[in-house]
Amino acid sequence: MSSLSASFVQIKFDDIHFYENCGGGSFGSVYRARWISQDKEVAVKKLLKIENEAEILSVLSHRNIIQFYGAILEAPNYGIVTEYAGGGSLYDYLSSAESEEMDLGQVMTWAMEIAKGMHYLHSEAPVKVIHRDLKSRNVVVTADKVLKICDFGASRFHSHTTHMSLVGTFPWMAPEVIQSLPVSETCDTYSYGVVLWEMLTREIPFKGLEGLQVAWLVVEKSERLTIPSSCPTSFAELMRKCWVTEPKERPMFKHILTTLESMSNDSKLPEQCNSFLHNKAEWSCEIEATLERLKKLERDLSSKEQELKERERRLKMWERKLIEQSNTPLFLPVAAQISAESFYESKTEESNSSEMTCQITSSSNGEVEGMSLQAMMKGFGDMFALDMGGPVLHSGMQVNMQAKQNSSKSSSVREGRKINMALGTSNFNWSDDSD
Repeated sequence: MSSLSASFVQIKFDDIHFYENCGGGSFGSVYRARWISQDKEVAVKKLLKIENEAEILSVLSHRNIIQFYGAILEAPNYGIVTEYAGGGSLYDYLSSAESEEMDLGQVMTWAMEIAKGMHYLHSEAPVKVIHRDLKSRNVVVTADKVLKICDFGASRFHSHTTHMSLVGTFPWMAPEVIQSLPVSETCDTYSYGVVLWEMLTREIPFKGLEGLQVAWLVVEKSERLTIPSSCPTSFAELMRKCWVTEPKERPMFKHILTTLESMSNDSKLPEQCNSFLHNKAEWSCEIEATLERLKKLERDLSSKEQELKERERRLKMWERKLIEQSNTPLFLPVAAQISAESFYESKTEESNSSEMTCQITSSSNGEVEGMSLQAMMKGFGDMFALDMGGPVLHSGMQVNMQAKQNSSKSSSVREGRKINMALGTSNFNWSDDSD
């Protein structure tokens, strides 16, 4: 712990009277409580140990950042004590009936308050802080409707490192955070765009999709939240800028504040925005349609992955049977039993591939039943590789057939025809006639 920890006010565990659990933060549960000696209502986040959060909060002071009172350092009852926001989280507010009355004034005021708090963290605080887990659950509403950013469990002093481990919540996370790449403060810009979307739509980001599904869609498919077509242009443009894949191209909060100021002076925006906010039934279907498309995309991917796994299993089983058959001591001329129509084709997409080879090796003079191997294999050169130099079995020939498959997430389409061949005295049949 750094020397900044000396600024902690150490609060005794028995000086806190706990009430109900009022939510979970990163790495701990949050309780409403009373700080007995100060006769003050507080929020206490219980922790397994004290790490960054108390250190970070102890140097911060801003109207839109939760106020830090002190830390409980008595093992095992570690905790962080902050001001209590009676209005609950912004996430809870947006899912309540009360949020249906929101208008442009409310959205604009709250958008400004969050941006001011984030600008303070990035540019005005004693040390630059990247929050990394900005989301509506980590913004709380005070009794007088002021927003405050809280839960710094995932945060880092920017001067310590710019390489972050994977923490946070996928729908709010920038692509570089999901990938655990080096980050800058604009990873918070991306998250801010999602919170702004929440306030305008009063919807849950990527509702119904699992976290890892969202991560795949955002990183691999460059998908973003749906901005309804009737959303005021200025808000739509701001959100799109926040969600640009390249971090350096996203706006800093200084520029976001300037943009919001300009929007507040737009005389046409109140009517446009209020019409949008109060006609959710008209545009919510656009968000639903995108969610259905994304769910289908993810289902199709899962289905293709299962198909590829099944094909790989069947190919391995076929290869095993070929190896077993190749150990049979008696061979009929293999080429005579394979017709020109009996072969295996593959169509590949992206990096999927399949390959089949047959190698026949002779002893002594290269003849089987009076036929040279070259003659036997005539016409099959495009399908099988001929090797005249390897070891031999006691039958005078060795047959080595291999099937190989390499696959990625993309789909693979195969067209197969049945291969019938007599090896020794037994028959081996294999086919793959699926589409």
